[in-house]
Amino acid sequence: MPPAIEATGLRKAYGNLPVLDSLDLRVEQGTVFALLGPNGAGKTTTVRILATLTAPDAGHARVAGHDIVTERSRVRRAISLTGQFAAVDEMQTGAENLRMMARLSGLPRAAATRRAAELLERFGLTDAGRRLAKTYSGGMRRRLDLAAGLVRDAEVIFLDEPTTGLDPRSRQELWQIVRHLAENGTSVFLTTQYLEEADRLADRIAVMDSGRIVAEGTADALKSRVAGHRLDLVLHDQEAYLRLSDRAVHHSPESLTLGIPTDGSAVHVRALLDELDPERRDIARFSLHTATLDDVFLALTDKEPAHV
Repeated sequence: MPPAIEATGLRKAYGNLPVLDSLDLRVEQGTVFALLGPNGAGKTTTVRILATLTAPDAGHARVAGHDIVTERSRVRRAISLTGQFAAVDEMQTGAENLRMMARLSGLPRAAATRRAAELLERFGLTDAGRRLAKTYSGGMRRRLDLAAGLVRDAEVIFLDEPTTGLDPRSRQELWQIVRHLAENGTSVFLTTQYLEEADRLADRIAVMDSGRIVAEGTADALKSRVAGHRLDLVLHDQEAYLRLSDRAVHHSPESLTLGIPTDGSAVHVRALLDELDPERRDIARFSLHTATLDDVFLALTDKEPAHV
């Protein structure tokens, strides 16, 4: 099958500020693809270009089999886009919001009413359907926003940091919806700064920094790039912390803790401790952790992620 999204050499600059630098992407049909990156990495610009809201300066891309420049209208009919903030009319009920979006999408009045009822049930909002959207919680507004984007069945859904600002329960509910969409054959392109979110949802993950993809693969494959495990060392003093910091993929100056890559074996851990602290006076204590996407993120971008 052709990919749901395929991009080659995408470039974008705003004045003298380069935002995308020869970006290549491939997203297979019916999968969840997560794009990770710090603020300013170019994630939202990537989404805007692929969703035909912004034209690239160079490069080519196809979404749902259609060229994003020469076949913009066909791309738009095949996609759904949910931005970082819920875009609902607070002075309308949930049902009215969905009926309005269905009518704007070209559905007749009766079909729009049926579609609104279907989506309210699908997103667990039937009981709240007659309430004004301004009375909804943040999680409910996000679900309503996502439902509004699906009044017409989409082949590809773009979710730009969809759980920003949501409480843990609301995030879990939205994750279930995303998984259900992918299980039913929809391709999901997700940008996020929540590393756990990418780990839990994505079939493939790309790490973006300064407009480029610096790594791509499954969560396990990316973790293996920085070692399967991490040895966390708590140092006795700042001098020892600074001396060993170049070896670390995780830094916590407040607690004088450094995370050092390791394969997790007893032999390697002993060797590391002897190598890093041969006099046995710098390391106060240590603990062993399985490597996480946090370690990948920090190692590849050399920046603290927005949410850890």
